[in-house]
Amino acid sequence: MKKIGLTTTVPVEVLIAAGYTPIDLNNLFITSKDYYNYIDIAERDGFPKSMCAWIKGIYGACIENGIKEIVGVMEGDCSNTKALIEILELSGIKVYPFSFPHNHKKEDVTKEIDNFMKTFNVNLQEVEKIRTTLNKVRDLAKKIDKLTYIDDKANGFENHLYQVSLSDLNGDIDAFESNLKDVISNIEKRQPLNKKLRLGYVGVPPMTADIYEFVENFDASFVYNEVQREFAFPRADKAENLYDQYYDYTYPYDTEFRTIELKKQIKERQLDGIIHYTQAFCYRAVEDIILKQKLDIPILNIEGDKLNTLDARTKLRIEAFLDMLSDLKEEK
Repeated sequence: MKKIGLTTTVPVEVLIAAGYTPIDLNNLFITSKDYYNYIDIAERDGFPKSMCAWIKGIYGACIENGIKEIVGVMEGDCSNTKALIEILELSGIKVYPFSFPHNHKKEDVTKEIDNFMKTFNVNLQEVEKIRTTLNKVRDLAKKIDKLTYIDDKANGFENHLYQVSLSDLNGDIDAFESNLKDVISNIEKRQPLNKKLRLGYVGVPPMTADIYEFVENFDASFVYNEVQREFAFPRADKAENLYDQYYDYTYPYDTEFRTIELKKQIKERQLDGIIHYTQAFCYRAVEDIILKQKLDIPILNIEGDKLNTLDARTKLRIEAFLDMLSDLKEEK
């Protein structure tokens, strides 16, 4: 199967039905041992230092790994993607645009997906067949999520990793499904973690994945990963079709729509506090203002840039936040 890069989660059912293997360029970038080299490639090619490291990393990963075709999300994700894909096109890479309409009207979402299917010459029947297959794998991700916030056996990083990987299923559906079954079997045998503080992680998946292990040093654990969970489409089984599934997908639409699901998960998972991660030079940082007004829960906003580990200042801020949450919980 031909490889096709993704700048973020898109209807992969369409691409798989068309004979492609989707490759999430974000995952390709951040999981590389030489991830910083991807950023350097972009900066050597003229990308400014005052631009999001994710965009530069995506560019570098695409160039370095010989990706010849990508799907670029023009609306509903990063505001810099439009410029990115113009540069990639100059490099000879074929770009297929896709958008999540900001107005979030069902008819516009449907039209966009119909155009996407037309571009790749597949029909809804073919795509729905793939969706049925993928939903079986997504059900396994939901089991890991429940092992996190209900059974308290899966840790925050595992919850993050196996849900964020649903964006491209690690490039191999069967192998990923088998891996998830093995992971679930191993996690089920564990004793509960029994951490004092139950945290939610909100915002784009982190550059600094060590945050999950770090909070565990302070008797805390992440039992909710907002965007990663959305990448796994936890409500896909309730959607009548592909249109409903991507209409119900919270990440690309406005913050007001996101907060509906956030409020539900805060209550259901009994969260004590939220850490909101944003990336330096990203417009989504402004969303922190809205979240703090809309959500009745303590929120700490932290910012990442090029490092893939937490810096000393951020560690101190997280530690102070967790101390405050611990005191609040004891008072209650």
